Amino acid sequence: MLVPFDTKNSALLMVDIQERLMPLVSGKDAVLRNAVRLLTAVRVLDLPLLVTEQYPKGIGPTLLQLSSLLPPGTPCIEKTSFSCCGHAGFDEALDALDRPVTVLFGIETHICILSTVMDLIERGRSVVLVADACGSRDAANHALAVDAARACGAFVVPTETVVYRMLGNSRAPGFKALLPLFK
Repeated sequence: MLVPFDTKNSALLMVDIQERLMPLVSGKDAVLRNAVRLLTAVRVLDLPLLVTEQYPKGIGPTLLQLSSLLPPGTPCIEKTSFSCCGHAGFDEALDALDRPVTVLFGIETHICILSTVMDLIERGRSVVLVADACGSRDAANHALAVDAARACGAFVVPTETVVYRMLGNSRAPGFKALLPLFK
């Protein structure tokens, strides 16, 4: 059962948005724009965040445009497994954030994102998949993976839903700072 997500019970997880893979992603400009929006919301609303990088020696680091938006001290887990779950240090880092809802975005949807969604749900976590902040090299693979994530029990929404849900109302601190992201 999905736990309604908000600033008190949610942590964001950015998966593998890296230098050598991102240029190959279908719809990469929209994925990048939405990742920037989410990371901006993380900073403005002081939300917990965890970042992963898939084999950065081969795929490169997180895109500079995104890494420059990460709050100081954001944990970054280097991994070689496709699912983030079970990789050394990941489960402990996510548990340390002490939030039952994981709001997930990144690349590639049909590989690392879907594997992570399935494993998080199997571990009893509620998962919010930010579909327009995820991507794959092939748009059809992205669409199939989003459908599969939904079938597994993930709550699939766009970036704007996540940000406005975290704000709660138009009088919330941060509303005026985040509003221009969507105009």
